[in-house]
Amino acid sequence: MKRGISALLLNQDDEDKKLSAEEEEAKRIAEMGKPILGEHSKLEVIIEESYEFKSTVDKLIKKTNLALVIGTHSWREQFMEAITVSAGDEEEEDDGREERLPSCFDYVMHFLTVFWKVLFAFVPPTEYWNGWACFCICIIIVGLLTAVIGDLASHFGCTVGLKDSVTAVVFVALGTSIPDTFASKVAATQDQYADACIGNVTGSNAVNVFLGIGVAWSVAAIYWAIQGKDFEVEAGSLAFSVTLFTIFAFISISVLLYRRRPHIGGELGGTCLSKTLTAMLFVGLWLLYIIFSSLEAYCHIKGF
Repeated sequence: MKRGISALLLNQDDEDKKLSAEEEEAKRIAEMGKPILGEHSKLEVIIEESYEFKSTVDKLIKKTNLALVIGTHSWREQFMEAITVSAGDEEEEDDGREERLPSCFDYVMHFLTVFWKVLFAFVPPTEYWNGWACFCICIIIVGLLTAVIGDLASHFGCTVGLKDSVTAVVFVALGTSIPDTFASKVAATQDQYADACIGNVTGSNAVNVFLGIGVAWSVAAIYWAIQGKDFEVEAGSLAFSVTLFTIFAFISISVLLYRRRPHIGGELGGTCLSKTLTAMLFVGLWLLYIIFSSLEAYCHIKGF
């Protein structure tokens, strides 16, 4: 064994002797890259808290905890929650704080919404079929309520003397877009960038136009095809409204792209003056859209 080791060392020495000058220089440079203990043998690490990252993590944890408790296990639990007056959702600073009693406003809101609470309590709990029963029944109820609300809007317009196009542009569109508006507001305040806010607006409108019209017209076309008839809808004054909406949409997108410049302060931020002017411009575009669409519907403006 010793002879073998000695022979191996001798062979290695012979190889080292046979190295050329260039190989020795390369070997020396390679050995210089080896880690060695320098003058400073101690390292001090300072960990600083990032308040921005901490707030983001806290919001994610809060949403996760809410998602864990949002589900229900039985119909009895759902009906009990529907008929029980509960306090409004407020962030509690102390975990040991006593449960807050319902206020007068909570009672008023409960009696105004108790019908819808009891109605949606009939939806199967999320425990059934891994949530698929709840999802399917909710889609059916939303479809039925949409049909009822559409008829109510038509009757309301007929009662007050408004055309269906004006009622759709003003009341139906406003009612269906208010949830998206609040969702965009939450996204703008909680997200670091404005992309989620703008994406929510454009995405919701894309679903309303492409999926809503596409599915509804496809179902109607299939139904009338089974009946042996053609599905035809007469053209109205939609061309003028769509063209006007497209022009205002390009103006809004141009304003948002211009506001991305650093000296303004951000797409949705900046100075108080820039935010106020942008908000007034967008609200003014919405009012102009309603006014021009209504004037065209009543033939005060010639459409296409």
